[in-house]
Amino acid sequence: MKATNIFNNIPAQLNQEHFQDIISKDGIKIQRIVSQGEATQDDKWYIQENDEWVIVLQGGAILSFEDGSEIRLGSGDYIHIPAHKKHKVSWTSSHEQTVWLAVHY
Repeated sequence: MKATNIFNNIPAQLNQEHFQDIISKDGIKIQRIVSQGEATQDDKWYIQENDEWVIVLQGGAILSFEDGSEIRLGSGDYIHIPAHKKHKVSWTSSHEQTVWLAVHY
């Protein structure tokens, strides 16, 4: 076995969000997501079949929900998003990379 660091091998330049599956097994998927200035298109929503727990490890982001509510996430902040809850990323920091860890279950 070998340990790996969540901050290793992050692309230096991004032109879109970078998704990397870390584990995908038995209905659970853990992903590292790296954003820098990206946001979901205004007319698009994430509507997922599974629950999602997401934490911002570095950087900052704003998640928006169909009901008009928003939540700002900074380093260490996490949120549980129930299955079928319409949401989108409305802002990520353009000055630094935002590194997320998402658990889909």
